[in-house]
Order: sequence, then C-alpha cells, then structure tokens
Amino acid sequence: MAPPQTLFDTGIWYALALWPALHTAVSNSWGGPSSTDKRDWFAGAVSELFPALPPALGLTTIPASVDLDDLGSVLLQVMQDEFECNVEDDSEVEVALTILRLRKGLEEGDDSAARTLEHRWRNRGVMKSDIKIIDNGPQEAMDEEEFEGFSDDEEMGGVDVEMSDAPALLETERPAKKEKPKPQVDDDGFTSVPVRRKR
Repeated sequence: MAPPQTLFDTGIWYALALWPALHTAVSNSWGGPSSTDKRDWFAGAVSELFPALPPALGLTTIPASVDLDDLGSVLLQVMQDEFECNVEDDSEVEVALTILRLRKGLEEGDDSAARTLEHRWRNRGVMKSDIKIIDNGPQEAMDEEEFEGFSDDEEMGGVDVEMSDAPALLETERPAKKEKPKPQVDDDGFTSVPVRRKR
C-alpha cells in the first residue's frame, strides 16, 4: 500500500482531473501549450496547502487547517490565473469537498476515498466535457441602446400578434424524372452508348 501522503497527492490529482471545468481548460489548452503540466502543478500546489501526512495510516496527524471556503477560493483563483477560466457553476465546491473528505479519511486511517477517486478516474470513459471550444475572435459587446431587434407590446401599438395563423405549405409538382433511353443494339450486336450533354 502506498504511503498516506502519496495517496493524498494522487487523490488530489484525480479529483482535479475529474473536474469538468479543468478538464475542458486542459483539453482546449486554455493554459497554453503546457496546460497538462499546469494541471499537475495545480495538484501539487493544493497538496502544499495541507500539513504532511505521516508515513503510515493510523498514525497521529496534524489536522488540516484548510476549510471549504479557503480551498474553493484557491481552486477558483488558480483556474482564473493559470487557465483564464472563470468558473461560475459552483463546481469548485464539490471538488473542494472531495479533497477535504479524502484528507479526513486518510487522517483517520481510511484509504477508501483515495481508492474511489482512482476507480472513478480509471473508469471515466469519455467525459461529457470532451469538447473543443472554438474561439471566433473578440466579440463586440452590444449596448442595450444599440440593439433594436425586440420590441415591447407598447411599441407595436399594444396589439398581440398571433403567430399560429401561418399560411399552409403548398405542394408543388416535382419535375418528372427523365427515363433512361433503352440501349440501342446495331446490326453487328454492339450496344451504342448515348453521349451525355454537359450541363
């Protein structure tokens, strides 16, 4: 069995690798060409927030002084600084909880959380976030004053337009398919091939 500190370090790496926001940032190289190295550094930086674990499970440990809010803030800050990704879906809370549960379990001599993370990572298959983001260049922000597309009922004279009265589709006749000419066989038994006209 691996030492607790190794289980903790690899567990953090698995938790971060399973985080869809970070996975998308790394697979799209938002952190530059060394995005995978940044993910590895990220795991090490999170591990350094905690005091070292003893060399074997069950030995006395210094309790972690990192709480959920602090860890979540660090996760968000690194995502913003290193990957230019502003995470707004609160998914960092789940990642922070996973890391804190892992730490608590290892402090209590239980390595099941570490094994569960490794199992989830090995059996992850194709992640939902295995997508490529295409950047179409800078987009101009449109002021509300510039946009004149939608209007209120008051601007339309207070009349609500019923959209269900659309005209029915008309059936049109399709042009008849031209029949292929039947092969013509000459007196010698040869079949003449018709010349196709260029369109």
